[in-house]
Amino acid sequence: MRFKLLLAFVEDSKTDAVLTAARDAGATGATVINNARGEGLNQKKTFFGLTLDVQKDVLLFVVEEHLSRHILETISDVGEFDQESGQGIAIQIDIEDAVGVAHQVEKLTKVVEDEL
Repeated sequence: MRFKLLLAFVEDSKTDAVLTAARDAGATGATVINNARGEGLNQKKTFFGLTLDVQKDVLLFVVEEHLSRHILETISDVGEFDQESGQGIAIQIDIEDAVGVAHQVEKLTKVVEDEL
């Protein structure tokens, strides 16, 4: 079984909704890194030298490759990434090898067979 790594940079107010939607779409879990900062096309505004920006969370998902695109699109929809600039971004990366996922393989085998 092959896996993809999904990385999503999400506004912290949308993290719980994105996690729930990703799980409903087939993700079996996630790692959340809180309080990340980033900058997109537009520079952040400052007020007396302090940056005024919304905190982001980084969500990491290890997902089965046949489910990855659907999960990625779900994350984008719920995170409202295409609504306006600065809402968030998600990418997927191939995973060459992984350990500690035996329990996921057992659960996902039936799900992927049904998908194909």
